[in-house]
Amino acid sequence: MAKAPSVLGIVLAGGEGKRLMPLTADRAKPAVPFGGSYRLIDFVLSNLVNAGYRNLCVLTQYKSHSLDRHVTLTWRMSTFLGNYVTCVPAQQRLGPQWYQGSADAIYQSMNLINDADPEYIVVFGADHVYRMDASQMVAAHIERGNGVTVAGIRVPRVEATEFGVIKTGADGQVIEEFLEKPADPPGLPDSPDETFASMGNYVFTRDVLVEALRKDAANPASRHDMGGDIVPMLVAEGKAGVYDFKDNDVPGALDRDRSYWRDVGSLDSYHEAHMDLVSIQPVFNLYNHDWPIFTSHPQLPGAKFTDDATVGESIVCQGSIVSGAHVDHSVLGSNVIVSAGADIQRSVIMDNCRIGKDVVLKNVILDKNVVVPDGTQIGVDQDYDRERGFTVSKGGVTVLGKGQVIEPPKAATTAQTGADEVTEA
Repeated sequence: MAKAPSVLGIVLAGGEGKRLMPLTADRAKPAVPFGGSYRLIDFVLSNLVNAGYRNLCVLTQYKSHSLDRHVTLTWRMSTFLGNYVTCVPAQQRLGPQWYQGSADAIYQSMNLINDADPEYIVVFGADHVYRMDASQMVAAHIERGNGVTVAGIRVPRVEATEFGVIKTGADGQVIEEFLEKPADPPGLPDSPDETFASMGNYVFTRDVLVEALRKDAANPASRHDMGGDIVPMLVAEGKAGVYDFKDNDVPGALDRDRSYWRDVGSLDSYHEAHMDLVSIQPVFNLYNHDWPIFTSHPQLPGAKFTDDATVGESIVCQGSIVSGAHVDHSVLGSNVIVSAGADIQRSVIMDNCRIGKDVVLKNVILDKNVVVPDGTQIGVDQDYDRERGFTVSKGGVTVLGKGQVIEPPKAATTAQTGADEVTEA
């Protein structure tokens, strides 16, 4: 039996995630909670581990404490078998400067490659929601003899102007050009109305990557970016190929969620990705036991529903209690308490939130530890939401940051003041 190729996995997890503010005000983008139980980084790490790659380095930089803590406490691999998932912060090994881009992050961490001495290096991003068997992409890379293989997902040409786009040759495999947000994306040889958008996932032959990083580091005009500089350099040298994501066959995938990939880089896409989870036949199925998404779960009892609570097409996590309230098309994290008369629709409620009586939440994202006073309405009047200092996305989703304070409605405040006066009297 042929020896399996030696592969080192590098996960780029230094993203600042400005478009996800306020969810990234206190954490790096890959550490943002998702799906009630997970963090975004759990998806890429689960994909790599399920594929058999268990020597993984996570390169961090921006507000990385919660990310470091999550990876350290959750992703404990068997040292007996030589497996590891380790966070690697910016170390300034090559001088007094932080990472200047994704390529520079790997260049400054060259010791990881030298120590592991792999034949191939898998470089994946840390902030997308999808399932993918990376070993199939590595096998295609080796078979075709590429220097770099870029994962490409088919998207309609009319929607591709916001992506890095891959133009292939007539064979549909060799990359002829790598285009950044082109006005007129090229069609595919077998599907003229579609184009390849880059997924930000790469497989490199080790020597090719190392040489490209050295050339890039010596170029003062470079942005030192993997997709913007390293891949175009190798395209020009004729060493780049594309891997069609639709060819990836993940065990347990359903027809509806096969080839699902979501870039959750904006508040609207983050909200939409949650809505993909909750329908009876979800667009993305979290309940695939053949290719699980791994994480750590809090030691809490199961969710509880009391006093004729109604919950439709929603995910409710451990320790949460819904009492006499209505929840629909929503995701509730752990230890969320929803009081009587509350109405929650198309919303994402993270851990430890408290929802008061008769509260109305529509198209809302609440970060952790938010207390919503009785009678409060959020997502009903967007202008009023802005007046209260809440973030409202372009698509009309109202977002509150971690622990953000909400003033009680004036009517509730007046009623409470009157009650206090009577008590004091």
